[in-house]
Amino acid sequence: MDHASFLALAAFAFVSSITPGPNNMMLMASGANFGLRRTIPHALGVGGGFTLMIILVGVGLMGLFELVPALNLALKVVSVGYLLWLAWKIAHAAAPESQGAAAGRPMRFVEAALFQWVNPKAWTMALTAITLYAPERNWAAVLVVAAIFGVINLPSTSLWAVMGTGLRRWLGTPGRLRLFNWTMAALLVASLAMLL
Repeated sequence: MDHASFLALAAFAFVSSITPGPNNMMLMASGANFGLRRTIPHALGVGGGFTLMIILVGVGLMGLFELVPALNLALKVVSVGYLLWLAWKIAHAAAPESQGAAAGRPMRFVEAALFQWVNPKAWTMALTAITLYAPERNWAAVLVVAAIFGVINLPSTSLWAVMGTGLRRWLGTPGRLRLFNWTMAALLVASLAMLL
């Protein structure tokens, strides 16, 4: 990969990773509800899971989707259903009036890594990255794309958790936390609508 292609890939990785989407909305909500320290496994799961996804998409899954186009529709149906369920969970994460912290727990590492497989934005990013920057789909090119995303994705998405944590003090009242969670749920659904 030449210098210009490397820079273009890095820019694509940064822009696609830092812009709003399901991962970033959920990380922001988790940071606000549970704090940064408890959200770290979620953020690591997003970064690790997405990097692995790029590798697997690049070395074979992309060909499978080309061979069996019906898999695209099945993936969309499962993704929409799961994201709507997650939006419902986020909207209802606000604590009851008697509690001072959000009920529930943050997403775990493995859950966040597996979430990438039903995240329409992650699929779009992975397929686009492989198509543009590793079209021959050889191991070396795929690993370069995955490595660049691995380095750029984690700090980009983690910034959303940090922003959520920054809002935590303001969200100290149950009413504000409930409003924030419903807003994050609505934005998660909106991000799904934009991707589809």
